[in-house]
Amino acid sequence: MTYLIFGGGGFIGTHLANYIAEQDKYSETIYNLDINGNENIYSKYVNIDVRNAIDLQLADFSSTIIFNLAAVHITPGHAEHEYFETNIRGAENVCNFARKQEINTIVFTSSIAPYGVSEYLKTEDTLPMPSTPYGISKLIAESIYKIWQAERPQERKLIIVRPGVVFGKNEEGNFSRLYNSLKNGFFFYPGRKDTVKAAVYVKDVARILYETSLFENPGVVTLNLTYSPAPTIETICQTIARVTSVMEPKVVLHPQILKWAAGVLYGVTKVFGKKISGIHPDRVKKLMISTNISGEKLDNSRYRLRYTLEEAITDWFNDCEKRELG
Repeated sequence: MTYLIFGGGGFIGTHLANYIAEQDKYSETIYNLDINGNENIYSKYVNIDVRNAIDLQLADFSSTIIFNLAAVHITPGHAEHEYFETNIRGAENVCNFARKQEINTIVFTSSIAPYGVSEYLKTEDTLPMPSTPYGISKLIAESIYKIWQAERPQERKLIIVRPGVVFGKNEEGNFSRLYNSLKNGFFFYPGRKDTVKAAVYVKDVARILYETSLFENPGVVTLNLTYSPAPTIETICQTIARVTSVMEPKVVLHPQILKWAAGVLYGVTKVFGKKISGIHPDRVKKLMISTNISGEKLDNSRYRLRYTLEEAITDWFNDCEKRELG
């Protein structure tokens, strides 16, 4: 089997390559296809920009699986057009490449962003209502992949996963920022403690991507990747505090105060050419809004999560030699 990981140099892609190498000792090759990356003991690096037509030359493309993780995803952080250029054009180019090489399995890492912003529970059958350029671009990309699959429905296999916040070693994302804020005593609940935050451990994500690519039949499968039920921000903070022995937050501040403070700090640091991770008024706003996504379908499938939230945080902490969550 040959595995092509578009975006293989990123956080999830690196974990996926490592997991595949552990599971498939007889794989032909694992390719890390990215605009940034390096060869490692698990994968062969090829410089690929999915915004352009994909020209990858291999001796044999039979028994090949495509994983597309390549995306512009950090919000806030990019101009609006960048989400569309990479996420939509990338889907078109990956599908054209799969058509040309007659590859019949694609696993696409989408997002929960297509569901839009609301407090009510969303399942895989909920009508998507994206409210950001990122969410819109991901939903369009899903449709592009579905068109590819529908061209040969009895042969082609499409798996669409919609992960919540993915956390784990080397993420440099939301959970790491949260941990550092807790460790430094800078975190305060923004107006409430019961905000629901869909989340999933990166080791579970890597396993699910791999297993679905092998075990699903031709057709289209969509799966939300999150705990069932999704945890609240209070539960996440309490779990991190319990595992790592940092101080558990207690104070609930009015959200406008936090947004004002974040805006001032962001403006001051920007003037002086510096950047404090996580300090952005839009990030504070996101903390106040639930991502209430159902993981019930996943929980009732053969791919159900193997790590509870506490087990995942503990495993991550152990991987960092119990020094920090990094």
